[in-house]
Amino acid sequence: MAWRNRFAEGKEIIMQAFNPNKFDSLVHYVCAKGDTDKLGAIKLNKILWFSDIIRYFVKGESITGAMYIKREFGPVPRPMPGALERLKEQGRLSITDTVHYGLPKREFRPLLDPNLTDFAPDEISLVDDVMDIIINQHTAHSISELTHDKIWKLAEIGEEIPYYTVLSSSFGEIDEDDIAWAKEVITREAA
Repeated sequence: MAWRNRFAEGKEIIMQAFNPNKFDSLVHYVCAKGDTDKLGAIKLNKILWFSDIIRYFVKGESITGAMYIKREFGPVPRPMPGALERLKEQGRLSITDTVHYGLPKREFRPLLDPNLTDFAPDEISLVDDVMDIIINQHTAHSISELTHDKIWKLAEIGEEIPYYTVLSSSFGEIDEDDIAWAKEVITREAA
């Protein structure tokens, strides 16, 4: 199992502090790189969600440290409203509410180039891959439905969804081998 290997290799699960500047820069980057016709608020939220949880799953830390909360259409970064307001006030982003196929849609247009100095190349590469899939292979509805998984269903609307919950959602049932391995680790660590 992947989670077993993570602990066996001594990797720690890290809850880094939220970095508002990095979060704002990532929102700006996604809005600047995304196709305005295909990127709205739902897809923006899901790009950040999947980028952060995939990074957390693979590396033990997220990209932004943002906390996500359960909303009707899936997980949403708690700092999103403030980030969008700051980007707008700083003249980095234009935000327009419009109608798309009869439904409300928020459009984002970059006014300045995004600053990526706070990001490692592999972080931006991950975000690019996630963006490509969500923007080009999903509608707002289909990506929203995809996030209505076991983790989302267990939370209440407005409740925080911790990163570590992704570890429990990705694996099958615990079997006898898993229990034996856990007992061995506990015994070894207690000695």
